[in-house]
Amino acid sequence: MQRLRILLLFCLTLGLACPISVSAQDPQSDSPIKVQTTLVSVPVIVSDRQGRYISGLKSSDFKLYQDLIEQPISYFDAAEEPLNVALLIDTSKSTQLVMEEIKSAGVKFLKELRPQDRAMVVSADYDVHVLTELTSERKALEKAVKSARTGEEIGTVLRDAVSEVIDRSFKRVDGRKAIIVLTDGKDVGSRIGEQALLDAAADSGAMISTVFFDTAFLRHGWIDATTFPRRRVWLGRQIPPPRPRQQQRRDRVEMRNEKAVSFLERLAEVSAGRYYSSDTTDLKKTFNLIAEELRHQYRLGFYPDNSKIDGKRHTLKVEVAAPDSIVRARRSYQAVSQNKGS
Repeated sequence: MQRLRILLLFCLTLGLACPISVSAQDPQSDSPIKVQTTLVSVPVIVSDRQGRYISGLKSSDFKLYQDLIEQPISYFDAAEEPLNVALLIDTSKSTQLVMEEIKSAGVKFLKELRPQDRAMVVSADYDVHVLTELTSERKALEKAVKSARTGEEIGTVLRDAVSEVIDRSFKRVDGRKAIIVLTDGKDVGSRIGEQALLDAAADSGAMISTVFFDTAFLRHGWIDATTFPRRRVWLGRQIPPPRPRQQQRRDRVEMRNEKAVSFLERLAEVSAGRYYSSDTTDLKKTFNLIAEELRHQYRLGFYPDNSKIDGKRHTLKVEVAAPDSIVRARRSYQAVSQNKGS
């Protein structure tokens, strides 16, 4: 056992960013003892009140807490690395009339990537479609975005699409990872639930940025003219106020919109990403901001003590010794039980 302790101490001193599994013989049993310690990675973005990134920070400028208890930072990285980005396009029928706008936004984002960055394109309607795997070939990526088509069947497995990117495409990808979701946020038919996806997103190490496209008015043929609140317009023509049944339908649509936005906001928040609304945002500026955030993120890591390797979810908090700074970071992680797989 003394040799085991020395080996673990040596590994922790090196700050290995991977699970370490070591077996030793229990003198009272013929079964090996499994000892596992896993580095918890915490991506962090630090900016000032004007949204400008604060660079040049050192490990000593950060404090990392698990369940309100400060943890020693075993891993720290601030170097720029190539980006790995999944561009997820909602191609469900509800986005049909804004599909060209969504695809144009996708192409704009690709233009913000550098030659060494890689991206993949995924679409989601009644099924998940990988239009191209991770590649640095810009022409192939733009072609994939432009080839996206509205689904032939009803359905929007948006949550499943994000889950597949996390579990399949990004599972073994190291370095800086991000998912950009262009969608109206409405899910119909996904197998994975909202909370399960939020937990998976928090543990993925990928920053998820969501861009909401409001499609409700297009599907129902009306727009509220915010500058002329007493009238409603459709294709430039004034139409009568809604009848009670129309008002009820309108209220239901608004409720679905609010629910969709709420989920997209939470999905971005748990992964240290950001939520944007396409109708209030300069998308070119937005995508430039997203790319810059990915390049300027700090990555912290710590090894939880054995008492916390219990299979439960634990809260995380990051503080920075920089005046007037705003910190966005991973907020929780799912501990890996020592008995898992044993």
